[in-house]
Amino acid sequence: MGRIFEVRKAAMFARYDKMAKQFTRIGKEIIIAVKAGGPDPDTNAALRRCYQNAKSVNMPKDRVEAAIKRAMGKDTTGYDEILYEGYAPHGVAVLVESATDNGTRTVANVRMIFNKGNGSMGNSGSVAFQFVRMGEFKVKNEDINLEEFELEGIDYGMEDIGEDEDGNIIIRTNFTDFGSMSEFLEERKIELINSEPTYIPTTTVSLEEEQANEVLELVAKLEEDEDVQKVYHNLA
Repeated sequence: MGRIFEVRKAAMFARYDKMAKQFTRIGKEIIIAVKAGGPDPDTNAALRRCYQNAKSVNMPKDRVEAAIKRAMGKDTTGYDEILYEGYAPHGVAVLVESATDNGTRTVANVRMIFNKGNGSMGNSGSVAFQFVRMGEFKVKNEDINLEEFELEGIDYGMEDIGEDEDGNIIIRTNFTDFGSMSEFLEERKIELINSEPTYIPTTTVSLEEEQANEVLELVAKLEEDEDVQKVYHNLA
């Protein structure tokens, strides 16, 4: 077997680790959604979004149902959603979204990762002004005329539209129009792959490859933390 086998094994484990992280993230989102709006996806838009996102990463149905049952339990711990801000090396702005049952633990871990990665954690508001919160939707492009679709979607808050490398349509809206765009896509019966709030940087920072790798190593360490849901940055 030798070297090729080792490379394949490493890639396989990396894929499994990423999948496990996605399942954990969505599981927390399900618990937050159920506790806020109940277990019925027909009346809970946030939970419907969780179902869609779970499907997009092939999360088993039994894990989704288990998360809903846990959320309905009286003794189930809730999660606080906390946004941390800081700078990676070379002045790259970083936002860290977390869902935690112990904010003291999480802030200590996040600060340690910033410090070890030659970054620095900032106060609330020190970095967030460099990002705009938006809603992002990925839908299947099933013979959709993008120009007509965009004209129609503007009335529902569509700010930007494009295609990804797989030919799927990516839509962005102001965060306040997230619900309107969700309703628009449901009414049009357009197949939604996933949807989520996101942070888009207003400006980006360009770095040499070695410096960029330092930033990406810090981002990867943050993403590995069990309380971290997503990490955003303004590295070009």
